Amino acid sequence: MRIGFVGLGNVGGKLCGSLLRNGHDVGVLDLDAQKRAAFAAKGAWVADSPAALMEACEAVITCLPSPAASAAVVEGENGLLTAMGPGKIWLEMSTTDEAEVKRLGAKVIAAGGAAVDCPVSGGCHRAATGNIAIFAGCTRETFERILPLLTTMGRRVLHTGDLGSASVLKVITNFLATANLISCAEALTVAKGAGMDLNTAFEAIRISSGNSFVHETESQVILNGSRDISFTMDLVLKDIGLFQEVADRAGVPLEMNPLMIEIFRDGIARFGEREFSPNIIKRLEEATGLSVLAPGFPPEMVDDEPEAPGYEVVPPR
Repeated sequence: MRIGFVGLGNVGGKLCGSLLRNGHDVGVLDLDAQKRAAFAAKGAWVADSPAALMEACEAVITCLPSPAASAAVVEGENGLLTAMGPGKIWLEMSTTDEAEVKRLGAKVIAAGGAAVDCPVSGGCHRAATGNIAIFAGCTRETFERILPLLTTMGRRVLHTGDLGSASVLKVITNFLATANLISCAEALTVAKGAGMDLNTAFEAIRISSGNSFVHETESQVILNGSRDISFTMDLVLKDIGLFQEVADRAGVPLEMNPLMIEIFRDGIARFGEREFSPNIIKRLEEATGLSVLAPGFPPEMVDDEPEAPGYEVVPPR
């Protein structure tokens, strides 16, 4: 299968790298000329437009920073829809809105193609090694066609149901990750204020019922001081905003998420929208005068698991 990839950013570039590393024939497109050149040097070919990419490929993946960016690539001038037809597949790997992916997917399907929303979860360090988790919302027939691609880019692949279901689950998991980040920031700041040794505090949380994936990863770069997980405050705000929209459509009155939205709006107002998201702890550091740092932690996360073949995760029934 010849594959097109649109969006070579922090996550997309790593997913595309997994395809190239494993011998796939990949064409790329990105607004950044340096990124296009870098992937051409790795063996990718560069397309002139989304339409040209779709014309040349059986499947085109988009991994972009916003629903608006995806819409421009799919239905804009020289967009994917221009060359869409039977046998072709659009895979949306961005974190996007359920309603928007359904809207664009309906256009793809009307043009004879197939549509999949397949966002990823697990952090850039796992995207780099092909060990990230992938959700996929589509028909079962389409899922089985694309499973070899998904298991190249990810370790654990879950078929979530119809188109749009993966996007709902992705923003749910991002809501939980954000809640974990805020609670870890508060816990570590309280530990510092209470005079605890932060290396010991980190281990106490890690071996206890208070542990989480976010603590094991983001707490480390918080304590290092780099706060670098290749994810920024504006993207957090987008994701929890999408989660709020899902809740509103479902008629579920939330209490925590509206507060989290305000916390990140304040963080953006203070530190800028492109500030690394773990630096939300700076609000507490400034309020208390404390420096929540400790020696011995890495500046960025590296996946220490070797790349391994992916597989489908089957839910219990």
